[in-house]
Amino acid sequence: QVQLVESGGGLVQAGGSLRLSCAASGRYYAMGWFRQAPGKEREFVTAITWSTGMTYSADSVKGRFTISRDYAKNTVYLQMNSLKPEDAAVYYCTARSGPTGYSRNYYYAESYGYWGQGVQVTVSS
Repeated sequence: QVQLVESGGGLVQAGGSLRLSCAASGRYYAMGWFRQAPGKEREFVTAITWSTGMTYSADSVKGRFTISRDYAKNTVYLQMNSLKPEDAAVYYCTARSGPTGYSRNYYYAESYGYWGQGVQVTVSS
């Protein structure tokens, strides 16, 4: 059974850093992170293709957030630096098992078939 287990969330002051982890039970073509704040739609944060390491990121996090993967641990990480209050949300790990025809598809939640349970990130101002 496919499992994605997130960890690493918590409370941090604005300007601080957090690292989220997503341990996968299987190997996927691509994995990523979305987030959802109260009253808002789930939005794309970043994604990475497992074999090539190609990354895709939302403009709002470029230069601050970095996604990476560890083959040995079958884990994807989201390093979040210079956190802002508007980054506060539940962060969801996601995965897809095959390639997508267009790179822009990585930005859409519908492109992913597997989801973790989510982890809370709170940023105090």
